[in-house]
Amino acid sequence: MSDTTYTYAVAQIRALELSLLSAADIEQLVACKSQAQCLQLLAEKGWGGSEIPQEPEAILQAERQKAWQTVRELVKDDAAVLDVLSYPDLFHNLKAAVKQACTKEAVPEIYVADCAITGETMQQWLSEKDYDAFPENMRAAAREAFETLLHTGDGQLCDVIVDRAALVAIRQAGQVASEPILRDYAESTVAVADIRIAARGMKTGKNQEFLLRALAPCDAFVPENLAAAALRGAQPLCDYLESAGYGEAGQALRESPAAFERWCDNRIIETIEPQKRNSFTAGPLIAYLLGRENEIKTVRIILTGKHNGLPEAEIRERVRKMYG
Repeated sequence: MSDTTYTYAVAQIRALELSLLSAADIEQLVACKSQAQCLQLLAEKGWGGSEIPQEPEAILQAERQKAWQTVRELVKDDAAVLDVLSYPDLFHNLKAAVKQACTKEAVPEIYVADCAITGETMQQWLSEKDYDAFPENMRAAAREAFETLLHTGDGQLCDVIVDRAALVAIRQAGQVASEPILRDYAESTVAVADIRIAARGMKTGKNQEFLLRALAPCDAFVPENLAAAALRGAQPLCDYLESAGYGEAGQALRESPAAFERWCDNRIIETIEPQKRNSFTAGPLIAYLLGRENEIKTVRIILTGKHNGLPEAEIRERVRKMYG
């Protein structure tokens, strides 16, 4: 797409950004007395619609589909720019397809819709052991995960294989991307995922073999060094993160599990914030889509908290930073 075309698309996105939820809007949602009151407030802000069931998940799914449809329409002449953002859904479907093909048990709504390859198609390829039908960046993981689950029944190891393949695919896509935001997004996504893996591995007593199988290469860390720090305990891990430029991750890890998970998502938002000053590339469109994903995730956290009767303070601790 030309700069002129992107200028028009960015102008459209700037108008849409005005309807993103602000920090004040999120605080209003947190202060609501019930989930029903939250849904009413969201409806007043244009979420859902007359044709959407007034159920939390239906509304959230509709908003996500709306965001993707809008951005896809704006970049239809350069749609490949969004491919890397779809990898989490695509590889989620691979994990689900592996389990469906192995167990032969039909699980309703297990697949994410609107992917480049449907979960049902992946399931058929796996059942036929037609691994070559998969894209190159999924092929080896599809074979290894399916054969592993088939012969060992180890669902966790199957997930590790696919999750790492997804991170490798995201990093590779970022390395060849023409848009700086995609390079930054890919690096941040893999780094944050590796920190999550190390932190969870440390807390659950995973061994070095497991960690090295799960961690993906990235510019920020040497997997062997990150794994070694996690194996030594919380303080060595936090010290290593600080030495690698991720001191805030260590601080959040010390604070609480909720603070750590919040930091992980906030780091991605901080990565895309500079796009607010960009008017001539696809950057603002990608940032808007990631911002909407983060917004929807935050609303889901609040709605779930209200449904479960969590105190306001506990919900507030989980709230993510807004892009708007």
